Amino acid sequence: MLKSITTLLAGVAFTVNAIAQEPVWDGNTIILESQKVSDGIYAVIPSDASEKAGSGYPIATSGGFVIGENSVLVIESMINERLAEQMISLVKAETDKPIKYLVNTSYHGDHSYGNYVFPSSVSIIQHESAKDYVDNYFEQDTAFMISNFGEGRGIEDVIPKTGDILVPKNGSISIDLGGKTVDIDDFGFAQTGGDLFVSVKGENILWTGNPVVSTKPALPWLLDGHLLETLATMKYVYGAINESTLVIPGHGPITNRSAIKWHIDYLTALKNKVEKAIARGLSLEETVEKVQLPKYQGYALHGWVHSGLNVPAAYKELSSSKVK
Repeated sequence: MLKSITTLLAGVAFTVNAIAQEPVWDGNTIILESQKVSDGIYAVIPSDASEKAGSGYPIATSGGFVIGENSVLVIESMINERLAEQMISLVKAETDKPIKYLVNTSYHGDHSYGNYVFPSSVSIIQHESAKDYVDNYFEQDTAFMISNFGEGRGIEDVIPKTGDILVPKNGSISIDLGGKTVDIDDFGFAQTGGDLFVSVKGENILWTGNPVVSTKPALPWLLDGHLLETLATMKYVYGAINESTLVIPGHGPITNRSAIKWHIDYLTALKNKVEKAIARGLSLEETVEKVQLPKYQGYALHGWVHSGLNVPAAYKELSSSKVK
């Protein structure tokens, strides 16, 4: 994973130039809202999420918290101190029980930079790969994020703070809050190789983090490649839940498993089209030009995510598979 991240960071210049032409969200202006989804269980969603989702515009990070009889578990610490403090305030508005655990669903800064804002008594739960990444690439990562999101948005102030409790590759842990047990699972490669899915025993609720970006027309990001593994993981997650499951995506309003199906359908179409292009002997540049997938062009970041990231990643992986 770390090798692939190094490759990603080497491509920062391309990313910055691409995103500079695209709409981004500002952590200095976002307002977070809590939405009760069950007794003691809350999703935390940006106030403009529903409005932006339908238009395919980028949305700030979604998260949540679970209140047990003894303590609270928070999902995502957000991108800066301002939003981390909002998350803490939303918890305090519902309970005086202490926050004891904080889950980062990935190493991405908009999910984990706010860790340092939480009290030292809070145990941070991360995937072991997320901790490895932050320990080795924190300075490069913050430079990448400042270039993308802009200066003066709190990223410069971030102090790295990594996991106390680590989930191993393909592993899972359960946290007992008293009357509520939270399951935290690595179901397989889904975007970063260190993505965590969060659920509550006895409840039909799932936090997906970035593997499910948002509702249609948002698209998955193959930042580290691994199209085939990502597709397999998404199919597994889709099959493990049902039509009534409440899904809290990485960046969007509460949805259901139709959002996962949308991601699966896109990845399947991408795979099929790129395989055909390779079979015809097309170059990468020709494949990027040829594989347009008009059905999936409603996402505001389509040009960067689909043409700039996903098609090249799929081409590289599927070409390599063909050689083997």
